[in-house]
Amino acid sequence: MSREKTSEKRQRILAAALKVFAQRGFYSANVSEVAREASVADGTIYLYFKNKDDLLIQLFEDRMEYLIRRLKDGLEAAGGSVQHRMLAMIRAHLQISAESPALAEFITLELRQSSKFVKEYQNEKFSEYLTVVRQLIEEGQGDGSFRSDLDPRITARAAFGALDEMLLTLTLAGRTSPEEIETAAQQVHDLLCGGLMPRT
Repeated sequence: MSREKTSEKRQRILAAALKVFAQRGFYSANVSEVAREASVADGTIYLYFKNKDDLLIQLFEDRMEYLIRRLKDGLEAAGGSVQHRMLAMIRAHLQISAESPALAEFITLELRQSSKFVKEYQNEKFSEYLTVVRQLIEEGQGDGSFRSDLDPRITARAAFGALDEMLLTLTLAGRTSPEEIETAAQQVHDLLCGGLMPRT
């Protein structure tokens, strides 16, 4: 099997897993359902993934890599002040609810259904995502836009927590119009930047 065909089939399985996990829930879904959605034999899944938990982890890494690349590109394109790029970061995260509700539900809900993921996975891609947020905060601290007395690692996690909850709320409520996402993004931005701004 050529490398190109192997990659294409693997991506097809991952796309099927995302759809099945979002629709059925990770706990209730089984590998045969993923295989059926991907139009492959059940045994084919195990050529690429050890088990259902491994499929979940590989799906997470694949989609987080996409989100990290998307976030970096969005920040670069936004330019301007740190606060302006903070809004671009928030907006990009919340727009997932409209662009891919299945992905939004996967990263906010289904990952927590795997005890192996929660207990054993090192979360390298998640750490990389947090690093992008942390570096933005550190830049703001460096130029005086944000308070210097806050630990940027803690602040980045707190910011992600707020975004994660807001993404879940928008997705489950079906509030994914551009106007609703922009309103949420502006309010989360005002809340976060209000807390980050230097005290007078």
